[in-house]
Amino acid sequence: MNLFERYLTLWVALCIVAGIALGQVFPGLFHAIGGMEVANVNLPVAVLIWLMIIPMLLKIDFAALGQVAQHWRGVGVTLFINWAVKPFSMALLGWLFLSVLFRPWLPADQIDSYIAGLIILAAAPCTAMVFVWSNLSDGEPHFTLSQVALNDAIMIVAFAPIVAFLLGLSAITVPWETLLLSVALYIIVPVILSQLIRRNRLAGGGESALKALLDRLGPTSVVALLVTLVLLFGFQGEQIIAQPMIIALIAVPILIQVYFNSGLAYLLNRATGEAHCVAAPSALIGASNFFELAVATAISLFGFTSGAALATVVGVLIEVPVMLSVVKIVNASKGWYERGGAVQRVAARQGARPRHAPHKMEG
Repeated sequence: MNLFERYLTLWVALCIVAGIALGQVFPGLFHAIGGMEVANVNLPVAVLIWLMIIPMLLKIDFAALGQVAQHWRGVGVTLFINWAVKPFSMALLGWLFLSVLFRPWLPADQIDSYIAGLIILAAAPCTAMVFVWSNLSDGEPHFTLSQVALNDAIMIVAFAPIVAFLLGLSAITVPWETLLLSVALYIIVPVILSQLIRRNRLAGGGESALKALLDRLGPTSVVALLVTLVLLFGFQGEQIIAQPMIIALIAVPILIQVYFNSGLAYLLNRATGEAHCVAAPSALIGASNFFELAVATAISLFGFTSGAALATVVGVLIEVPVMLSVVKIVNASKGWYERGGAVQRVAARQGARPRHAPHKMEG
């Protein structure tokens, strides 16, 4: 683990503070950067996400994707959490906390809108950032890529009906441009670029050349993550300063939701005997959100200044720090996980002790 990764929690905290402070000192600059959008997708953030995930995608040998079939348990668990649990549990938590427990401290005319924003946030599984979380938890990269691609395919047909059902709407306006552009920018283009670079390095110098490139790019992902944090908190610094209590209250059900879904996915994977290198990214994919789509949908349905839009923005603000804490939990509990009876039995049938599946470098 390099210097950046070893002290990542400290860097994240400093970047959050720096982002809020810089957003107050240079609001015009951050407004200008925030306005660099196409279909509600911020282009500077998109470039930073490329810098985060392309070094990780370089590790993936597409010829080995067929091996993902052996991880059908992890795929099933993740799909169950993302599509049968998360949106509905968020609807319940939103109602319980915002409509009942926190009602006296929230503006009454915005409560329903806040809950709607939480539902929209939970109904959109993350597409890009999970590559970062998977890498930090030594996740199986082929599983992560396959699971994200599968979630993207399902999201195109399931996102609107689930949100419409939970919001009680007869029809929902999905920002299709945002959805499709995000999938293209965060999945298709980085995958193509990474594979072109990978093939070029392997053809020019073999595995040693690829490894040398990966070593040089090592800090790039974390640096891009930290710069993204500065931007995100700089964009929303004014709202944080203006409405700290409301943001803190909205954050409560989101926090519970993340730990509940990641914990449930982790335990279900352990109960079914899935390897830890799949259970870790499964838990992280099951808990994280596609915040670009969520924010765009909330704005298109309820307006830029609505409570729904604010609720999705709160999800953006706490996504990175909270997911890093989940990474720490799954990493610290690896020994306990692999002592599970089902994990041991499946590993024995496969003729090996439970261990991390190595990133394949062969061409």
